[in-house]
Amino acid sequence: MATIDDAVHAGSGASRRRRRPRGGLVTIATVVALLAAMGLTVHGLGAADNAVANYDASAWLWSAARSELARVNGVTARVDTRTEVPGTRRHPMEVTQTDRMLILRDRSTGQVSSLDLATLQMTGTTRTTPGLGVNVALHEDAAFVIDAVQGVVRQLDPRSLMPVGEPVRYLPGITGGSFDSAGRLWIGVPSEGTVSAVTAADLPDNAASASPRAGLSPLRVETYRVADPAHELVISTLDDGVAVLDRTAGALVTVREGTVRPTRLTVTSPGALPARTSGPRVPVTVPGERRVHVVAEGGGEVGAFTVPGSGDQLSPAVAWADRFYCADEATGTIYTFDTQGRLVDTIRGKATGPLELEVRENHLFINAPDSATARVVDDKHQVREVDKYANDVLGGDPPPAPPPPPPPKKPKVGKPGAPRSVTAAAGNAQARVSWRPAPANGAAIIRYVVEGAGQRHEVGANQRAVEIKGLTNGETYRFSVHAVNAKGAGPSRSSNRVTPTAAVPDPPARVTAQERPDGTVLVKWPAANGQGNKIARYAVTASSAGANAPVGESTKTELVVPAGELEYGTQYAFTVVSVNDRGVASATSPVSNTVVPYTAPGRPAGLRAGTVPDRPGTVSLRWAPAEPNGRPVTKYLLDVGGRTSEVNDTRATVDGLGNGRNVTVRVKAVNEAGAGPEATATARTVAEPRVTVTGSSATATSATVSFTVDAGGGKATCTLSAPGEPTKAGNCTGITMSGLAPGTKYTFTVTASNAAGRGTATRAQTTNNLHGIATCNNGDSGEEATYCDKDVDGRNGNEIFAVTRQDNDRQVGWAKPGTRLKAYCKKRGEEVYAYIYNKNKRSTWWVQVAYEGKNYIPWAWLNLEGGDNINVLPTC
Repeated sequence: MATIDDAVHAGSGASRRRRRPRGGLVTIATVVALLAAMGLTVHGLGAADNAVANYDASAWLWSAARSELARVNGVTARVDTRTEVPGTRRHPMEVTQTDRMLILRDRSTGQVSSLDLATLQMTGTTRTTPGLGVNVALHEDAAFVIDAVQGVVRQLDPRSLMPVGEPVRYLPGITGGSFDSAGRLWIGVPSEGTVSAVTAADLPDNAASASPRAGLSPLRVETYRVADPAHELVISTLDDGVAVLDRTAGALVTVREGTVRPTRLTVTSPGALPARTSGPRVPVTVPGERRVHVVAEGGGEVGAFTVPGSGDQLSPAVAWADRFYCADEATGTIYTFDTQGRLVDTIRGKATGPLELEVRENHLFINAPDSATARVVDDKHQVREVDKYANDVLGGDPPPAPPPPPPPKKPKVGKPGAPRSVTAAAGNAQARVSWRPAPANGAAIIRYVVEGAGQRHEVGANQRAVEIKGLTNGETYRFSVHAVNAKGAGPSRSSNRVTPTAAVPDPPARVTAQERPDGTVLVKWPAANGQGNKIARYAVTASSAGANAPVGESTKTELVVPAGELEYGTQYAFTVVSVNDRGVASATSPVSNTVVPYTAPGRPAGLRAGTVPDRPGTVSLRWAPAEPNGRPVTKYLLDVGGRTSEVNDTRATVDGLGNGRNVTVRVKAVNEAGAGPEATATARTVAEPRVTVTGSSATATSATVSFTVDAGGGKATCTLSAPGEPTKAGNCTGITMSGLAPGTKYTFTVTASNAAGRGTATRAQTTNNLHGIATCNNGDSGEEATYCDKDVDGRNGNEIFAVTRQDNDRQVGWAKPGTRLKAYCKKRGEEVYAYIYNKNKRSTWWVQVAYEGKNYIPWAWLNLEGGDNINVLPTC
């Protein structure tokens, strides 16, 4: 880099800043009196008491799924206040905060709002262009809105968000915009290869006034050359200065106290920096390599380490307390390394998606805006988890995480292809060379190389245009362009021949742009003055944050940029160059208004439809948010089995579909452009269960029925019943019913029930027989007990009665000792003491037996087989 050592220093030192006094009394009324412009609702325990504790180690963290801000106390790792921002569900939100003020920018709508943390009052709102390309910076009592597309840096009063003085203007396509600790706002200007610092004007004491003291405006106070023009720059502010990553040349440049120090890095793909770097070491993350290169305060690379895992979804590593924290958004994991590059900790996340790392108040806050979880890391590297949806602050469970998108397919990697449409246009002793992107072939393009007229220029991958100066009018030139990626240089493509001349046409006087719902952008301009020659064509360049790239040419005074050519949701402005019939180009036109290309949203991802087990005729749906494509998704259209509805969430439950129905589910997202493509799935509502008996078995007093149940997608409960018996509940695989009569045929009914109804099946099963032996023993005297048989008048042995007492009138006969009798059940009756009959057996139980029908014998005269246990018999 020939110009890197030649710092262009336009000034030094930041103007003295007047600090606003801190503190103030907060009342309950103040806490709840939030401005209706944003409709904020504050929830929490002791919100009024907590409001005055703004200067503790705390940070406000965004939760997109709940459209809430949660203030997390770094000391306790707990949420003490939550603030809802209605109408922002799943919107990406930029949160900029100091210990006094908080400024929100909704990237989906562009609305900027200011919240005074001492009072929790919303003090001002303003509008910006939606999408990527505008950011907000805040330092003490200074706030700035940086429009990177237009190159405009405007100071605002953070209390009212009213403009302060005149803005600082740069060429379109700037980058950066954050403060260092000295209060300097650093801006990168890729088209010039410079970085500069802006200081804020002092604010008036009266917050209602929009003018700074004595008519002052913010000032550009320092400018340094850090790269060749048209290199791709990424900046990160330091504690005192700025670090600039030249992605085109693979170098990191630090600017501290007016000293510019370059460090060449050995990288094979584009690197990244965090917006802010704390401490003396600057980590440069190269996602394509999964490597982090560390540059020391005095310059020079002092280490490099590899991040575990695969893929290129690494966020820029953040330096904190002599460690480096690198987030892998594909897995939700944070890897922690010490200054020697050793992996010392792995913080596992609960969800994938964006991860925001910010050092504040001597703590590192790690926020996952799409999930309920955040983490706080203190300067001793203790990691604590934060539940942003904690029930002790605001009731309700966190919404379920959407299903993850399918993993991307790994592309084949090779050298880049040749650039497309390489075009040269002559100027006065110069030429302008522009081209369309080259195929990257699986590895990000690092730079383009332009050669011709004895010159060689390296241009950033997102610039794709270069001015070749120092040419001779009247001579003819031709230029070639090739791309470079991690695999090396690709083939070159040559431009048309051009001859510089002093006779150049005028540029168009003005340019306007309009984004259209079909994804195209219409760029228009009035005809330019050819200054004696015919205008043959116009070349259109799009400027976005940190980038300037051609988007096409037209022979008319308008150009329609095709859908998909520009990124949806990103801000663009346009300039036009006139080219006459001799191939001579004009200077660049004034920049157009800013537009944000958009089209209908993408297809909802990961649609899953399922049965709701406990509700009849109902299915549940869940999907990942559709790609908004430049405008917020306002609703989802559902068609479930012919029933249509609208929802604002990424889940729904639809009922009234009938039982046991297979239904087709269709979901489409809607934004300002209309409805996008539908996602489809099928689901089945819960059906009545079906029961199949697979077998049965029995003992003398119990029966078991085995069966299977098709629960119809629901949750079934099962019972077993029989006539005259209590119903028995049990598992839906088999149920045993006890207390049955031996030797009895039963018809059992199995019933399975769910939300849709019941299903039944029957099974006949006879219980096993149970017998007893009629017993009569000799008396204790040893004399023969002749009264146990008919040999003695008046004695008839083991008597059988129709009732449960020894009633000769109800005697039905007698059983000779040793007779085997079939038993049925037991019944209470007259106590019988079998002094002679059965070894002094004594009981009030009588047993119903099979003797001339069903009659009774005292249990004292009967020994039941299998243990003589009267309790095995059911009660008659």
